[in-house]
This record gives sequence, C-alpha cells and structure tokens, in this order.
Amino acid sequence: MRLTVSSVRRVFNRDLRIEFGREKLTSYAGLEIVGRFLRRLEFAARVRRAFASVRLGGDYGTRRLLMLVVGLFLVGGRRLEHLQYVASDPVFARFCGLARIPSARTVANWLKGFTRRSIAALARLNADIVIDQIAALALRRATVDLDGTVLRTGLQVAWARRGYNPHHPKDPSYYPLVAHLAQTGQILRVKNRPGNVNDSYGATGVIREIVADLRGRFGRALIIEFRADAAFFQAQILRLLSQLRCLYAIKVPLWRWLGIRPLIAAQKKWTAILPGIDAFETVLPILQWQITERVVVYRKRVHHETAKNFQLDLFSPDDGTFEYSAVITNQPLAPRALWQFMSGRGAQEKTFSELKNDLAFDVIPTNHYAANSAWQQISALAHNLMRAFQLGAGLAGQKPHPKKRTALYRLFTMKTLRFVLIARAARLARINGRHVLRLTANPATQQLYDRAARALAA
Repeated sequence: MRLTVSSVRRVFNRDLRIEFGREKLTSYAGLEIVGRFLRRLEFAARVRRAFASVRLGGDYGTRRLLMLVVGLFLVGGRRLEHLQYVASDPVFARFCGLARIPSARTVANWLKGFTRRSIAALARLNADIVIDQIAALALRRATVDLDGTVLRTGLQVAWARRGYNPHHPKDPSYYPLVAHLAQTGQILRVKNRPGNVNDSYGATGVIREIVADLRGRFGRALIIEFRADAAFFQAQILRLLSQLRCLYAIKVPLWRWLGIRPLIAAQKKWTAILPGIDAFETVLPILQWQITERVVVYRKRVHHETAKNFQLDLFSPDDGTFEYSAVITNQPLAPRALWQFMSGRGAQEKTFSELKNDLAFDVIPTNHYAANSAWQQISALAHNLMRAFQLGAGLAGQKPHPKKRTALYRLFTMKTLRFVLIARAARLARINGRHVLRLTANPATQQLYDRAARALAA
C-alpha cells in the first residue's frame, strides 16, 4: 500500500520545553544484566579476598569504589569528572551499591592511596578472573602475547619520561607491558613502566608470575606458549622460558653479529610455504649467549624497496625484491604453521585499541604514579569482566579453530556492547510493591536481554 506524503511528514514549529525533575529514569538499563553476572561471579567476595590484607580506608569501601570506576568505564565515562553526569542515575547507583555517588576528588584521593601491595592485589584479582575463564572454557592451551603500548602523559606526571614514541617524541609517557591471552582476548598482566625503557624491561618478572599462576592452577595439563616481537629477543628471556618449559616464538632482529645475514646470502634453496612467501630453517648457535636454538628464516616478495629487505647487501637486483624476517622458537611447528602462528601476534593491537578508546586505559587521571597504575589495572579488569560476561551470558559465538591461534569466540567490542545492551533508557517503576525496570518495547533489545537473562539464570 502506498502512503500519502502528508502521512509521513510532520512540521515542528516550536522548541520543546526542557525541564528537570526527580524522575527515576536511567540511561543505562543494561547495567542490571551486568550486575546479575557479577553477583553470580561472586565478585564482591573476590574483591574482599584480594584486599583482605590491604586497607585503603574511606567510608565508601574498596569494593564499592572499585565498582564505581568499573561502572564509569562501562557507561563510557573517561574521566573522574564525568561522575557528576551519572550521579543521579538510579541503576548506576544500584550497580555500584551506593546511595550517594562520591565526587571526583574523593575517588582521586582513593586512587592515590594505592601502594605496591594494593596494586598487586588488583593484579591478583585480574589474573583470577582470567584463570577462572580458562578453566570454564576447558582450554588446553594458553597463548600469551607480550607487548608494550605507549600512553602519553602531562609534564608533571610522576615517573613519566620521554621515550620511544615516534609520533610525539618530546612528550613524556608511560610504557606499560601488557600480557594478552589470545584465546579470549583478556589481559593477564599489566605492568606500568616509565616511557624511556626497552619494551622487554620487566618481562622476566611478568613471565614468572604468569607461569606460576597457570601452573599453580592447571599443572602441566595446560600448554603455555609465548609470542613476542624482536624487542624480547634477550638471552635472559630465552633461558627463562626454556627453564620454565614453556613454548615460545620470538622475532629475531637481523643483527650482523648473529650471523643470519650470511646464511641468507648463502641459501640457494628456499621452500615455498604460501604464495609469495618462502622459508628455510637452521640451528643457530649464538656464541655470545652460549645457547643454540632453532631459527626459521622467511622471505616475502614485495614490489617496492623497503628498509627490511637488505636487498643490496644480499642479492643482485635481478633476484627480485624481498623482505626478510626470522623467528627463534622451540615450537614443534613446520615453517608454514609457524608463520601462521606468528601472524596471529598482532591481534592484541585490537584489544589495546579497545582498551584505549572505550575503557579509558590511555587516560592519566592524576599526577600520582600508583594512582595511574591502579587506573590501568581497573581498566583491564573492566575489559576482562565484560569478556567473561559475554562468554557467560551466551552472547559469544564460537569460531572455527584459527590457525593463527587468535580469539576462539566472536565477541562484541565494548563500543557495540555499550550501544546494544548497556546504554538503554528505562524507568525504575514500583509495581505491586516491587521495583521493576521498564524499557521501551523493542524486539531486538528484548531478545538480547532475554537471552542474557536465561543464560545467567542457568
């Protein structure tokens, strides 16, 4: 049936009058579903156990202030000043367990009360969430990607240093080391560092903590493997991973003293593993470090001159143009499978982007180093909880087993999850003596909420 033009158009000649009243309205109805998941996760008891030996003080309590900051991240707030815009939201207050939302200064002072012990308690809480997720999914393998990411700071921020930021070399920064679990996209460890350190600084301590946690829970039943770029090609890291009996694959810089360039120049026979990609493998003795390891060398045909191909040093121009790379590994993988395995290493960059853009990981809330480190831990905690929420609420779809060993499930990004589930307007009504959260009838929203509610109830 064809509609008339007058039936689909409407003229508005006046501005609506805007009024503010004490209405029990919320813009974040989805926090109720997330809150149900946290109650089934016994999150409050987990926080109490984690901070049993650590006292942060304050009338609000550690658990409620932790929930406050997590809730602020989930609704899209990026700064403590944004708390004033959600202070009157009844569902947000219910999610935090508060009758009154504290001011930004109160929360900032609470963050400044963090010490090395209390930050370690937060890291312990984060690791427990991820380890329980590994157990719930019955994973046989844990692939850990180690990488650093740059966070620009102000000039007066404690422990911020000018470092290796190619786009803003004069800006002080932090350079946190992040351990990313490839199978679920969660964060196992965050270690905040000044911006002028090498990417591998502090990596041995992080590796020891991760392996101790996983082996303490799963023993030898869980295969632990690490991936990293060339910054982690260090003697102490290779020895530690071998000592802990972990699998690893690390990119190798083509330094002259390693002797890989002469091997490439002398190699006459390359094995094609993929279109445009050839490889050969060798056992490379590194005399300076007194170790001998398997190294696989790759060349990729390109159509332009680059800084990575060492074309003039190795071959005549008639041989074509190639980019070369090498991987040191104790993985029992053929060169083709190893190439695919290392190709999955970049998946953590999407997680870093989500942390920074949607969970305020890149925000520097204070000039205090411990407070900023705690903020990073809470941002990672919010990310881990929302990944666990999707897996527990039936919102994740399983993917075919990826050869790159990346995420095993299709998950919403935080931006999408905020749009479809959390940022839903509703009224908190009282019907027959009981509070009810009433949303506008929308089939897609109702189907999503019902699916999550049924999964959590089961």
